[in-house]
Amino acid sequence: MDKTNTPLSAGYHDVAPEMLATIVTCLEMTARPDPRPNPPADGLSVERWIAPTLDEYRSLYRRVGEDWLWVSRAVMEDDRLRAIIEDPAVEIYTMMRDGERLGLLELDFRESGQCELAFFGLDQSLIGAGAGRILMNVAIDKAWEKPISRFWVHTCHLDHPAALAFYQRSGFRPYKRMVEIFEDPRQTGKLRADAAAHFPVLRAE
Repeated sequence: MDKTNTPLSAGYHDVAPEMLATIVTCLEMTARPDPRPNPPADGLSVERWIAPTLDEYRSLYRRVGEDWLWVSRAVMEDDRLRAIIEDPAVEIYTMMRDGERLGLLELDFRESGQCELAFFGLDQSLIGAGAGRILMNVAIDKAWEKPISRFWVHTCHLDHPAALAFYQRSGFRPYKRMVEIFEDPRQTGKLRADAAAHFPVLRAE
């Protein structure tokens, strides 16, 4: 993500009640980092997900992302979403246990020489149990198997509070910060009204 925007001036800036504002941090690695050991797998595995249906993909996307206000793929037009997830330069992996999909990893190689860690998320039942390290190790291995010079990701303060530090421990280096303002999807019905309870909804009086 290399968008050029006019920096905000110092001070407070009002955000409309129906909107959300979040601080986005962009991170990158330009060389493969030293490997970090996997914790015990506890029945978990990571598998390439070939040709998921739109319903299957959106179901997992919501499962791992709705409480962090992931919305883009949940509401994206079918044709546009299908074009992305069926693109041979986009690789999708899932974390599995007992035949159930509990994690989503999406690597986007559509820009030559680069890989974007487009989506990385786990079911709430796996957070804090070491599953994230297993999934990230797969992400790093698969990204650097290709002839890339840059692997990058962006996160925001609406994500899990440990996400930014986790990316840094994994070898990503912060290089840019932005403020994003967007419509609160809980107020439009695009996500369930009680999603992301840690981040309150503000409603116009």
